[in-house]
Amino acid sequence: MTDYILTLSCDNRSGIVAAVATRIATHGGDIFEAHQFDDSTTGMFFMRVGFSMQGEDAAFRAGLDEEIERFGLDYTLRVAGAKRKVLFMVSKFDHCLGDLLYRNRIGELNIDPVAIVSNHPREALNLTLMENIPYHHLPISKDTKAEQEAQVKAIIEESGAELVVLARYMQILSDDFSAWLAGRCINIHHSFLPGFKGARPYHQAHERGVKMIGATAHYVTADLDEGPIICQDVEPVSHADTPDDLVRKGRDIERRVLARAVTWHLEDRVLINKTKTVVFTK
Repeated sequence: MTDYILTLSCDNRSGIVAAVATRIATHGGDIFEAHQFDDSTTGMFFMRVGFSMQGEDAAFRAGLDEEIERFGLDYTLRVAGAKRKVLFMVSKFDHCLGDLLYRNRIGELNIDPVAIVSNHPREALNLTLMENIPYHHLPISKDTKAEQEAQVKAIIEESGAELVVLARYMQILSDDFSAWLAGRCINIHHSFLPGFKGARPYHQAHERGVKMIGATAHYVTADLDEGPIICQDVEPVSHADTPDDLVRKGRDIERRVLARAVTWHLEDRVLINKTKTVVFTK
């Protein structure tokens, strides 16, 4: 028996759940996990099903053609737990990248890290976990932005990366590049969006006397830092905390928020719902 994860979305209508369950049963499948959500605001229906099935998935996919025609399904079907090719982009702040690579080493993430791209040389990072992952130093300036992004795109295509993770990559992607990466590029923002955008967010928060700081992981879109949010977390602070304390606490939040977002994406728990997401956590 092989475990599979099926995710789907479509305009909501009667009979979708029954049709999917019947299709799985017809092929001898056994459902072990199921989530569904009907968004009355957008009129969309979302579903994630985990099931076990013998044999190849080709026959099952062929059987879904009828449901695709009936309901207009947009679906993905993957073997559960299969490793996915991931490309990382990073600048000088390497705490998020180091955390993801460590989690992958100990088996918490099913990642095949195919490349690391940075606008700084390898020596600027303090990591010892990069091992044999290809490292691409691609400097960028205002005048070379288009050329640099073309190089990154070529690396993504050549490596077969299914997901791009901006692990504190401190460069703004162009609108065209963001559109090309739609739904497969996750960014970690060092703030609990929306708020305190721009440079030195923790110092802005300190100057305003905030009692809570946070971080946000979201999909990249052309709208800067306004893509569909996947995961957020916060931590209380007090009047006694200095800006350095906030930075230190912020690093911890960023690490765990990005790790959750990447994990959920890799497990097909995140479905994009126009400007927001549906996240089927355990």
